[in-house]
Amino acid sequence: MSFIQALFLGIVQGLTEFLPVSSSAHLALIPYWFNWELPEEQVFLFGVLVQMGTLIAVILYFLKDILKIISAFISGIVQKKPFENPDAKLGWMIILATIPASLAGVLIKDVVESAFNNPRAIAIFLLITALMLYIADRMQTKNRSLQEIGWKDALAIGIAQAFALFPGISRSGATISSGLIRQFNRQDASRFAFLISIPVMVGAGLFSILDLPDFDSFKSILPALSVAAAAAGVVGYFSIKWMLSYVRSRPFTIFSIYCALVGIATLALTFIR
Repeated sequence: MSFIQALFLGIVQGLTEFLPVSSSAHLALIPYWFNWELPEEQVFLFGVLVQMGTLIAVILYFLKDILKIISAFISGIVQKKPFENPDAKLGWMIILATIPASLAGVLIKDVVESAFNNPRAIAIFLLITALMLYIADRMQTKNRSLQEIGWKDALAIGIAQAFALFPGISRSGATISSGLIRQFNRQDASRFAFLISIPVMVGAGLFSILDLPDFDSFKSILPALSVAAAAAGVVGYFSIKWMLSYVRSRPFTIFSIYCALVGIATLALTFIR
């Protein structure tokens, strides 16, 4: 993997991780589109490092929220009133919403990994994302806030996040859409979607570290991958900021159309080749 390829993919990761267009699909399809012959171990390491970059971005963006939630969560346990404070309750709901994706990541790991090597499957998943965003846009929300979130809401959104393990199913698209279906306002649905991505990304990163190759096999490309991870983090931070501003009042139509076009174009390319 060259420096330019790594940097380009890092920027793409930062742009697409928090937009409802599936970063995993883009990272899997871009080498396919451009016929890049990339060593599998380099691709794996790249995925681990750039996701760490976007993980740092989302943690920094929501740092004040995270600290408030952790403080209230611990205080609620100590005082034996775990659900009295809204932030403490939100902490419990984040944990609950994390469980489905965590279980799915362990139970269907091989199935998910095989999908990354199947451009046709990724294209179909992108079309599903397009349809999902189209439907979510037409939901009549009741403007619920996160203070009203219950276990059924958290579980439903968590299950949506589990489906997003497959490349092409956008994590933010699936979780925000699920939040809208559960009648939350667009801003809070997006905020919860980003917050529940943090523990899943942390877990995935730690789990992936166990599978890393020996240091000697990738130390030559580590500088390029480090720059890519930094680019992913910086671009990801501003992507979150832009996305939260965008969803306040604007529809997902542009993302739905984009996913549909990319999915159709990729399907056509798989048949041509």
